[in-house]
This record gives sequence, C-alpha cells and structure tokens, in this order.
Amino acid sequence: MDAEPTEPPEQSTAQEPQRSGEGRSGLRQTLRALYHGRTAAARRFQISVLTIDLAIIAFFVASPLLPQGPLFYWLDYSVAALLALDLAARALAAHDVARWLRQPTTLVDVFILATMLAPLWLANLGFLRALRIWTLAHTDFVWTPLRRSKYRTWEDPVRAVVSLVTFLFVVTGFVYTFFKHPEGAAAPDGKVIENYVDALYFTVATVTTTGFGDITLQGTAGKLTSVVVMIVGISLFVRLAQAIFRPSKVTYRCPKCALLKHDYDAVHCKACGEILCIPDEDD
Repeated sequence: MDAEPTEPPEQSTAQEPQRSGEGRSGLRQTLRALYHGRTAAARRFQISVLTIDLAIIAFFVASPLLPQGPLFYWLDYSVAALLALDLAARALAAHDVARWLRQPTTLVDVFILATMLAPLWLANLGFLRALRIWTLAHTDFVWTPLRRSKYRTWEDPVRAVVSLVTFLFVVTGFVYTFFKHPEGAAAPDGKVIENYVDALYFTVATVTTTGFGDITLQGTAGKLTSVVVMIVGISLFVRLAQAIFRPSKVTYRCPKCALLKHDYDAVHCKACGEILCIPDEDD
C-alpha cells in the first residue's frame, strides 16, 4: 500500500518568498556597501560613478552645440537610462527611501530625468539639466576623498566655485532658450543672442557686471533677467571671495555636539567645549 504523500513541495514554495526577500536584502546591502562604504572596492566603484557623472555633465553642457540628429537622441536616451539606473540603485541603497525622495538633490535628478524622457514636452526646461553639477557637488563621492587629504581646507572654495559654475550654465541655457533671436527676423538695435556662445558671453559679462553692451536682451523681460543675473552673480562672487580669503575652516565632526566647521588649529569645540583631535595635514 502506497504511503501518504508528504508536503515538501508546499514547504519549498513557502521558502521561495523568503529567499526572494533575502535576495533583495542582499542586493540592498551590496549597494549600500558600494555607495557608502570605505573599502577599496567601494572607492573604485565610487570613482567609476563619479567619472560617468562628469561625462554626463559634459554632455549636458555641450548639448546646445550638438546637431539634433538620430545620434544625439540615441545618446540622450542612453544617458537617461544611466540616470534612471543610478537613481534606482541609490533608492535601494538608501536607509530611508521616503526621506531620500524628499531631498532636493533627488527631486532635481528626477526632474532632469523627466526632461530627457519627454524632450518634446519639456524642451524649454532642458537648460535645467545643468543643475546636475549642483546635485553631483552634494554627494560624498566628491568631498570624502578631499576631506582625507592635505587639501581638505579647499572644500569651501571649491563649493563656491561649483555654485558659480552651475549658475553660469543654468542662466546661459535660460537665456539661449528664451531670448535667442529668431532666424530670418530683423534684428533690433544692438546685437542679439544668435547662438549658445552669445548666451554664455552675455551671462559672463552680466554676472561680472562688465556690461560691454554689445549683446543685450530685448524688452522688459530681458531687462529684469539682467537685473536678477547681476544681483545673484555678485552674491556668488562675494561668497567665493569669502571662501578664499577668510580664515580657513576644517571639516571635522565634534564627537559631542556634531558641529562640523572648526578653526584649523582648534583644540576645543566652540559650541560645547569638547576637546578635539583634528588630524594634521600630514596624517
């Protein structure tokens, strides 16, 4: 007489979701180790991601100068795929996904991805892709190696330079998108924006308040744009000057109150009086 069937298949089926969950957990742990780790393998991965990000930024900056043909759109969607993959990986690596999604850098990256996936709908907002410079500058990939080197006092000046460069390219894209002179139209008095280089030249001349006047923006909107660019540009230049010439601050987290910025030769934390052990440049 045959024995009654046992239930190993059900047990195996019950273990499949558990194994699947363990697989997802293992993937998350791996991504966290790669994105936030300090091992040699993590450093190599982070340097690779940083290199790809710099290439993407170069593509964004050069986009207005490239011919809008099939090759351009192939590159555009390839870059969009890379950004989507990077965002998905960062979401899995995040300890709190909801908090990560609310971060300004994440929202900017999602919007940049939207401009690439829907170029016909969001064509006039494509100039905001230059904000990728700003989001990259707010990742630990850039600053962690610098903070561990003898050049760690350069962090504030470099951040100021990044903010200024981001502003220049965002404004250049805005001016080129909304103030480019239509082809075939009669040009008014004064030279108008005819190409991307003209827009960049106008932006730099306005930000530095040089004001040669050989290229101007027409109408009330153009004048208001010039005013805003001058005011914000002067503020960024003042910040850059302060970062270069003011006494150097070192980034070192106080073990008691978590204050980050201290004088380079500080022995005690100014906020709580905790004794600090800030490493020397040669350490």
